[in-house]
Amino acid sequence: MPKIKTRRAAAKRFQLTGSGKFKRRRQNLRHILTKKAASRKMRLGQATLVDSSNEKAVRRMLPNG
Repeated sequence: MPKIKTRRAAAKRFQLTGSGKFKRRRQNLRHILTKKAASRKMRLGQATLVDSSNEKAVRRMLPNG
C-alpha cells in the first residue's frame, strides 16, 4: 500500500499542539489595517486553535501529524 501524502499547504498553515489540537493563525491582518483598532490588531496577531467542527478536515489533510 502506498504512503499517504501530506497536503503541503495545510502543513505550512497548521501546527499540532501537545494535546492533539491544531494551532492556526488568524485572518484579516495582511492589509487595510488603518481602519482596524489597535486592540483588534493585537488580538489578530495571536494564534488560536482550529474549531472542533473543522478539526476533522484538517486532520484529513495532515495524516502524519
